[in-house]
Amino acid sequence: MSFRDLGASSDIAPGAGKMFEVDGHNVAIFNLNGEFFAIDDVCTHEEASLSDGAVDGETVECPWHGALFNIKTGAALTMPAVTPVRTYAVKVEGGRILIDVGAESPAAQS
Repeated sequence: MSFRDLGASSDIAPGAGKMFEVDGHNVAIFNLNGEFFAIDDVCTHEEASLSDGAVDGETVECPWHGALFNIKTGAALTMPAVTPVRTYAVKVEGGRILIDVGAESPAAQS
């Protein structure tokens, strides 16, 4: 795995998300009570930025049409989205968020 440093974990408040561009991918990083997860930032329905959506537990709501996605697995949970978003391996070391856009998260594989 080839992890890239995205910055301080303290920059993303619990229950919030933030978009980063990593190797040509727009990736949304979410802080779920100190655990960090990464998914494609683009809704699979109409390309809205998911990092701008409301977070409720393990789900994020697309700000345009209300589709819900599981932040841990990338699964599309409600219409109008039917296609999941990709997840990425992410970890925190020394207070820094690290992501590997070449590797899917373990949660999405289970």
